[in-house]
Amino acid sequence: MKILFLVMLALPILACSNDPNSEPKYGDSGLPANCKAYIQVSVDAWRAGQYETEETMNAIERNCGTYGDLWNE
Repeated sequence: MKILFLVMLALPILACSNDPNSEPKYGDSGLPANCKAYIQVSVDAWRAGQYETEETMNAIERNCGTYGDLWNE
């Protein structure tokens, strides 16, 4: 019974370890290389007033939406 409990506890942790977006990643140029990093950079730029909401949302959708380029990077 204890072993079953430990296995059920460990499975979600192991499943998350293979997620390419579990940690923000940046390329050699310093630009975001996955969605987690891209979303944060986008939100930070929006808060700083660099981009309007519509521009920010379009860019997030383009890069991290259903057909986004940054998934699985």
